[in-house]
Amino acid sequence: MKAIIPAAGIGTRLRPHTHTAPKALLHVAGKPILGHILDELRAFGIRDVVIVVGFLGDQIIDYVRKNYSIKAEFVSQEELRGLGWAIYLTRNHFTSEPILIILGDTIFETDLDQVIGGEYDCIGTKRVDDPRRFGIAETDGKFVTALVEKPEKPSSNLALVGIYYIKSVDLFSQALEEMVKNEVTTRGEYQLTDALQIMLKHNCKMTTFNVDGWFDCGKPEALLATNRYLLSQIKSLDRREGNVLIPPVFISPTAVLENSVVGPYVSVGDDSRIISSIVKDSIISEGAEVVDSMLESSLVGNHSSLTGHYQRVNLGDSSEIGY
Repeated sequence: MKAIIPAAGIGTRLRPHTHTAPKALLHVAGKPILGHILDELRAFGIRDVVIVVGFLGDQIIDYVRKNYSIKAEFVSQEELRGLGWAIYLTRNHFTSEPILIILGDTIFETDLDQVIGGEYDCIGTKRVDDPRRFGIAETDGKFVTALVEKPEKPSSNLALVGIYYIKSVDLFSQALEEMVKNEVTTRGEYQLTDALQIMLKHNCKMTTFNVDGWFDCGKPEALLATNRYLLSQIKSLDRREGNVLIPPVFISPTAVLENSVVGPYVSVGDDSRIISSIVKDSIISEGAEVVDSMLESSLVGNHSSLTGHYQRVNLGDSSEIGY
C-alpha cells in the first residue's frame, strides 16, 4: 500500500510559526505533526509514502530523510489550487495497489485494520456539531450517496476528517483527470471531495469508518488541545532534580531545566532551556529559552528567547522578548 500525504499548505492560521517552518513540522507532544503521522503509518506496516510539499518543502524533505528509513517520494506543488489539485499532482505515482491519503496537518488515532484490505473504498468520518466547516458525507446507512464540501445547509453531520482509503485506484485516477479537464471546482479550488463525488457518479461503492481520535492542528488553540491529549497518553514520569514537574509532560533529554515548575501539559523540545520559570499548557520548541517567566497556553517557537514575562504568548521562530 502507498500513503499520500499532502503537506504543501502555508498554514496562515498558525503564523508567525509558519513564516519559517511548514505547518507539518510544527511540534506537538515531542515531535512534528508529520512525525506523528509517519509513526502511525509505520505501525501499520506502511513504508511507501508520497509527500506533497510546497513552501519550505526542503525542510520536510530533510526531516523525513534524516529520521525515517522508508521509501519516500516528494512531489512539488507550486500553486495552491486545492486539495484535489495536490492529489492530482501525485497521480503518476499511482500503481495497482490501494492508496491511503492522510492530510499533513491531521493527527489521528484509529484502527486502520478495519479499513485496509476491505472490500470497498472507505472514508474516515466523525460526527460534529457544526458540519458547515467541513466536507460531509451523506449515506443510506451503509454506502455513501453524496459528498459535499462545506455545505451552507448540511444534510449530514458526518464530517470528513482527512483519511481516505482508495481501493479503486484506476477509477480514482480517472476522476481526478475528469475533475481537472472539466474544471470541476468548489469556491474556485479543486477539492478532493469533488473527485470522490465523480467516483460516486460512476457507481463506485464507498463506505465510511469512524475516527474518534481526530486532531486537526490547523490553528494555535487546536495545536495546544492536541498537545494536551497526546501528553495525557504518556504513562512514564520524568524527573529533573531542582525542578517540579507536574505530569503529563514531555521533556527532551537535551533540554535544560533549572529552578522551574513545568506542567501539566507542557512539551519541551531539544536543546531548549527553562530557567526560574513556571510553564503550563504550552509548547516550548527546539532551542527556545524561557527565563524568569510565567507562561500558560503559549507557543514559543524554535530558537526564540523569552525573559521576564507573565502572560500568554505566541512567539515565532528566532524571536526575542526580554527586559
